[in-house]
Amino acid sequence: METYYQSYGVVLAVLIAGVALVAVAFGAAALLAPRRPLPAKLATYECGMDPVGEGWSQTQIRYYIFGFLFVIFDVESVFLFPWARVFEGLGMTAVVEMAIFIGILALGLVYAWRKGVLRWV
Repeated sequence: METYYQSYGVVLAVLIAGVALVAVAFGAAALLAPRRPLPAKLATYECGMDPVGEGWSQTQIRYYIFGFLFVIFDVESVFLFPWARVFEGLGMTAVVEMAIFIGILALGLVYAWRKGVLRWV
């Protein structure tokens, strides 16, 4: 029973060490970073051109949806490749589960396609 709690002690020690490392790094950055705010330093920099107009611009939601779809299908590949590596030893249940997983993602892709998200026109 003692080794059971010791394993939690190791996890707790690593967690405390990680938090302390981050705190020390942020503290050192706050103490050592130079602070000389000049108007030229605080201006928006755009490839050497002086900024014109406001800094806020509206972006179409399509770009965000397209990025979100990329993340979804990237996650699919992360799950699919290891599964394909051990495919023979998993049995028929794993095949059915992966077919359901791919089917749900395919439904998401069909939905995005029907909504016109994948068109860049």
